[in-house]
Amino acid sequence: MGTTASAAQQQAVSASPLESRALGDGSMEDQHSLSIHSFQTLGLHNSKAKSIITNKVAPVVITYNCREEFQIHDDLLKANYKVGRISEATLEHYLVQGKYFMVRDVYGKLDVLNTTGSCGAPNFRQAKGGYAVFGMGQPSLNGFKLVLQKLQREGHKECVFFCVRGEPVIFLRLEGNFVSYTPRGKENLHENLQCLQRGLQAESLELAIRKEIHDFAQLSESVYYVYNDIERLRDEPHTVRVQCEEDIQVTEEVYRRPIFLLPSYRYHRLPLPAEGAPLEEQFDAFICFLRESPSLLLRDPGRPPPALLFSCQTGVGRTNLAMAMGTLIFHHHRGATQKLEAGLISLFSHPSLPHLPKTSPRDRLRVIQAFIEMVPKGQQIVEEVDGAIASCSEMHDMKEAIYEYKKKLEGIGEDYQIQGSSTKEYFLQRTLQSLERYFYLIAFNYYLHEQYPLGFALSFSRWMCRHPELYRLQAEMNSSELTVTGDLITKGTRVLVADERFCPDVLSTAKEISVANFRRVPKMPIYGTAQPSSKTLGSVLRYLMDAKRKHSRIVWINLREEAILEGNEQIYTLREPGHLEELIPIPAASPQQLEVSSCLPGRCRAWREVLL
Repeated sequence: MGTTASAAQQQAVSASPLESRALGDGSMEDQHSLSIHSFQTLGLHNSKAKSIITNKVAPVVITYNCREEFQIHDDLLKANYKVGRISEATLEHYLVQGKYFMVRDVYGKLDVLNTTGSCGAPNFRQAKGGYAVFGMGQPSLNGFKLVLQKLQREGHKECVFFCVRGEPVIFLRLEGNFVSYTPRGKENLHENLQCLQRGLQAESLELAIRKEIHDFAQLSESVYYVYNDIERLRDEPHTVRVQCEEDIQVTEEVYRRPIFLLPSYRYHRLPLPAEGAPLEEQFDAFICFLRESPSLLLRDPGRPPPALLFSCQTGVGRTNLAMAMGTLIFHHHRGATQKLEAGLISLFSHPSLPHLPKTSPRDRLRVIQAFIEMVPKGQQIVEEVDGAIASCSEMHDMKEAIYEYKKKLEGIGEDYQIQGSSTKEYFLQRTLQSLERYFYLIAFNYYLHEQYPLGFALSFSRWMCRHPELYRLQAEMNSSELTVTGDLITKGTRVLVADERFCPDVLSTAKEISVANFRRVPKMPIYGTAQPSSKTLGSVLRYLMDAKRKHSRIVWINLREEAILEGNEQIYTLREPGHLEELIPIPAASPQQLEVSSCLPGRCRAWREVLL
């Protein structure tokens, strides 16, 4: 398409491959969604274009030799985008990133504490114990300004604000305010985007989505379509007027602009996982941000530390985790300050964390009890974490969640499907994720005990590398195999596999001694062998106690950590049907516990049914 003056010249000059592909046959079905900006950048600046002049009809492109002139029309740009609708009864419109709908982030039911009107944000609260640690759900721009004013009125001259959301959030202008929306898939409109591509940050995705929404609005009479009520979908979608990019803001803009007038207030984005424990790099980033606040590290009683404010979508899961981390920081700061003031007062001699009833070792989680027995001051470290969790438990108790999931897991009778997996697997995963989060909080407090007095000389990840015993504890966290019942075998979830299938007799000793790979350490009464059955065990003992070797006493040590069963004069172990070559270790605290686990009545009965 060109003007009259340039039409003849277009025939004489051949277009570049990219121009031919974009302007020739108009076939764009196999191309990915591109914004107007990316189309111009990739399609024009890589060819012969020199300048772009816009008018009311469409952009006019003049090439380098000034001989060609053509216009890009909306129909061509629309071909780069994908459209969709939530249901047949709703309007079809453009989708961000080719597949997502923009859904309002926060609605009234999420504000359980009813603090949006009074404080500016849903579920706004302070940790117990007098610590300047605050948490809240997602505020609007005006709501965030109210939160800052509230902190100022309460005398907090310095504040560090952390947004712990890892998903992209876009703020659209609405009635003099900027309200948050998030991209969500049609399959689950209640779930935010999680597990972004490796290397893709939420901030980058927010900028890309903002550009897309602006482009969509230009193609739709300056409006874009969003969803405010995904429960009933009444009168959905709603239109939001977008006349320029200033009508759309990303998370950093919303939080940094009010703080710009408050030099002592700082903003950081610290993405935390919705489930499970943070990555070690995320702990490192948290510590790195805290190093920027000298009053948190310097033991100056006359200079109070800054307030710590955390926010996620609802102000519950991730916010609770971050508040507990912040509370532990303040706990160590207060203990260090008291020690400086009194000189004779021992560290944490006057704690402000709640006093909780002591948990007996019998009732304590196995991995936590192992930590207490392994680490110096382990009992104190765990009790401090329990106190920090209790201080932030107004909305959610992380420790109690472990026992709730564990109770539901143990109470499941007939298994059924939930969210695409079996109920037992679902609640087992939730139990392990909650336990992992609790365990890493304890490890973080252990780190603070050693590194806070040193001004965080080591990062958390480097410190963890110096404590490999913690990785070992974490690896043994799943004790579900201790309670595996026999119905998993009869139903095919576990199968019995003979040892000899994956235990080749490399040394060819089975013919002589009836057991595979039997050998001796030269000139020493130390032997090694594969797992014998009860019959071949007798052959090995007779060999060791014969007239030639004359061993009268023998100590036999079994190094296996998986459940073992003998049947039909063969040794069997439990394995998963899809991974027959992999053993399933049972993280038992003692050999006796492993033996008891192997002899559960239901398990033994099922094994007999399979073998006989």
